[in-house]
Amino acid sequence: MAEEEEVLRRRNEELERELKRSLVREEKMKMELQRTWERLRVAEEAEERLCSQLGELEAEGVDQARAYRERLVMLMEQLSAAQKIIESASVQRS
Repeated sequence: MAEEEEVLRRRNEELERELKRSLVREEKMKMELQRTWERLRVAEEAEERLCSQLGELEAEGVDQARAYRERLVMLMEQLSAAQKIIESASVQRS
């Protein structure tokens, strides 16, 4: 009977050690999960900021393109008017 008790006691100690190791592993995994969750949160916030900045840059690019086009049209109109004046002056000299 004492031998069976000794076997059971050893087995119980072995199981307790394994339980402790398992709890330590679980705690490490929880900590790693928390760190991963935090990195994900930071990455998502950064993505939101970048998307916002990209939207602002796109809007600014559209505004600049419109302004450039308006300036180009104005310069073309001025060039056309100048050419008409030159043509008119050369016709009058002839």
